[in-house]
Amino acid sequence: MTDAVVGNVQDQETLAARVERGVAPDWVADHWQTFHEGLTGERNGSPFPCFFGAESVRDGEPLYTAVPSMSDPDALFDLGRTLLTYLETYRDHSERASLVTFFQPPERPLTEAEYHDRLWHILQFLHVHDPEPWPEDIPTDPDDPHWEFCFGGEPMFPTCRAPFYDTRKSRYCPVGLEITFQPRALFEDLNVTADTEAGQHARDVIQGRLEEYDGVCPHADLGDWGVEGDREWSQYMLSSDEDASPDDCPITVTREHPKSKWLIGTPAPEPAD
Repeated sequence: MTDAVVGNVQDQETLAARVERGVAPDWVADHWQTFHEGLTGERNGSPFPCFFGAESVRDGEPLYTAVPSMSDPDALFDLGRTLLTYLETYRDHSERASLVTFFQPPERPLTEAEYHDRLWHILQFLHVHDPEPWPEDIPTDPDDPHWEFCFGGEPMFPTCRAPFYDTRKSRYCPVGLEITFQPRALFEDLNVTADTEAGQHARDVIQGRLEEYDGVCPHADLGDWGVEGDREWSQYMLSSDEDASPDDCPITVTREHPKSKWLIGTPAPEPAD
């Protein structure tokens, strides 16, 4: 596994060592420190609500990458290639190896609406340049309760932390945008999907911890995949100000493939004569 986190997949031990030695970029070090402290520490006397995530970080299981821009095409192509590498290898690392993705903070502070725009730009970019077609068993309409974001043929749950969360500290990252990509297979392998007893118990525990940790009621958009009335897309980046968040899912998903001649992880097309 490579020793550089920007544009590559890196394990937690190596990332922490690079930060400790002072050889990681400052913004990567800031991201790592606030992420680690947030997931392994306590607030209001309560541990981080998602105990699967907290335990995985304490056990050194997640994988990491860093992206130097939220909008530059080259940076997003690199993110796509990194995500493909992760999907090919994460099962060999651990059973709870999500991909934690740190984005370099913008030159100026962004509003909540701008962070929502950045997230959906990133996901739309990945979809348009996805080398794999959209899975046949996943609907393309985000208003369907069985819809979820897919890339590289894999359904996944990308959850975000960002600087605009004043009260929901479980989603707060003071540095910039952070996306944790979690393949659905992770939840299935752990037997904690919504249709299992263990999954429902985990949901109840997390909901109780959320209220204690954040000091406010759990967000109304939180729900379960495949449950009528619940939607995945609005949970990726929970709203803080309803006027600043999208009413409808901003991504356009189609089964057309390929959508671009520039597909992530494939050779560039030959120039025209």
